[in-house]
Amino acid sequence: MKQADDFLKLYYNYLKNERNYSINTCKAYMDDLSEARTFFVENGGFIDWLKLSSRDIEIFIQYLAQKKDKRSTQSRKISTLRSFYRFLNKRNIIPVNPVELISLRGEHKKLPEFLYSDEMVKVLKSISTTTPLGLRNMALLELFYATGMRVSEISNLKLDQIDFELNLILVHGKGNKDRYVAFGEEAKTALNNYLVEARKKLLLHKTDYGYVFLNSNGNRITSRGLEYIIKNIFLNAGVSASVHPHMLRHTFATQMLNNGADLRTVQELLGHESISTTQIYTHVTKQHLCDIYHKYFPRDNKENEAK
Repeated sequence: MKQADDFLKLYYNYLKNERNYSINTCKAYMDDLSEARTFFVENGGFIDWLKLSSRDIEIFIQYLAQKKDKRSTQSRKISTLRSFYRFLNKRNIIPVNPVELISLRGEHKKLPEFLYSDEMVKVLKSISTTTPLGLRNMALLELFYATGMRVSEISNLKLDQIDFELNLILVHGKGNKDRYVAFGEEAKTALNNYLVEARKKLLLHKTDYGYVFLNSNGNRITSRGLEYIIKNIFLNAGVSASVHPHMLRHTFATQMLNNGADLRTVQELLGHESISTTQIYTHVTKQHLCDIYHKYFPRDNKENEAK
């Protein structure tokens, strides 16, 4: 069992020091491996990682399905095992990766949900900017919409990361990877209004740590706090009760592609490590094109054909 622990320590150091993953990301990987190990100990007399076979992994997949893990969760856990064994294989610790050829049967990617531009306009118009919190909410939503930044990136955004002359933000992204994102005049105006007229009022007499977005107590808004704020903005606008901040990221990417941006540029703006992650948005835009086609092409629309 000590050898099994040593392998996990090696892998953790690899994720942290070579891949430069955040502490939270590393912990998520280790939690997945811990669950798998517990399962193998309780169901197969687990000795070490080197003794597992492809059949063992398939049985673990069946277990995940039986306990009704979401498809995305199952996929992530198998991906963690695959990555772990790929690491052991590359270090010549094992000759064959038992997870390499295993995939979930009938696996399919759920297309990301996004909002249409008229919905976004309606929500933005619904925000009252007569209070400090209203000015903050307007700046928040404009920045989410204009940049496609992640929730954690907005939550941890600091004043010195914003260049108002070039309309650029230096984003400290996932896996400690930096990138630049641009923002337009609407977002710039909303940000300036918030910083000049509202932020100091929210800060009160607390120590200023330089975070851009503050809550009503003058502290940095957490990721959970952002989710709560965004959900309530949309709820009050009467657009949707199930909106989450990541939908704004999806909306940004989808609208960029729909309006002619190339895939590589969108990949860079979103901070995706692989372009295959960005490609899912091309499926969304294709669906959008099909919807428009069937709505307006006369031969597919009897109402239009009769005109």
